[in-house]
Amino acid sequence: MVKALEEEREELERRAREGETVVPGGTGGKSLEAQEHLAEGRSKGGQKGGQTRKEQVGKEGYQEMGRKGGLSSTGESGGERAARKGIEIDESKFKTRS
Repeated sequence: MVKALEEEREELERRAREGETVVPGGTGGKSLEAQEHLAEGRSKGGQKGGQTRKEQVGKEGYQEMGRKGGLSSTGESGGERAARKGIEIDESKFKTRS
């Protein structure tokens, strides 16, 4: 039984290294383990990071971060563009709450 599982994992590993998605939600993983981790992260919900950041900096800080990020472009950061256009970004609201 254990040998069969090992052989199955080896086959899945080989296929994953060839670029095939062998784990549902594991798209982009170059190994079986990577695909498993990607699938696990996606199953827990993709908004976790953003939700965590919002909880850390609070609603106002999160909104200010969004304003600054929305100003960014290929050629310059949001902070640079805000300064050039005279848009005030209150970075004191970015402070992490304890």
